[in-house]
Amino acid sequence: MRRPERTSHEEARVAETLKKGSRVTGAARDKLAADLKKKYDAGASIRALAEETGRSYGFVHRMLSESGVTLRGRGGATRGKKAPSA
Repeated sequence: MRRPERTSHEEARVAETLKKGSRVTGAARDKLAADLKKKYDAGASIRALAEETGRSYGFVHRMLSESGVTLRGRGGATRGKKAPSA
C-alpha cells in the first residue's frame, strides 16, 4: 500500500493535537474518526493507523466502531471471489 508523504508541519500538527493519553472530544474527535474511517476504508490496517496517530490499537478500533465502519476480518483486505477455472 502506498502511503502519502506527510509534511513536517502536518506531522507536528497531528502530534500536537493527539498527544498520547490526551482526551479527544467534540469536533476534533469527529474529524479524527472521519480521517481514520477514510484511511481504513482505503485499506490501512488498525495497527498502521494506531502507529500513525500515536494512539493504541484499542482506541483506533473503538473510533472506527463508533463511526460505523464494518471492520474487516483478520488477515487484512480480502480479494474478490476466485474466477471459476475453465
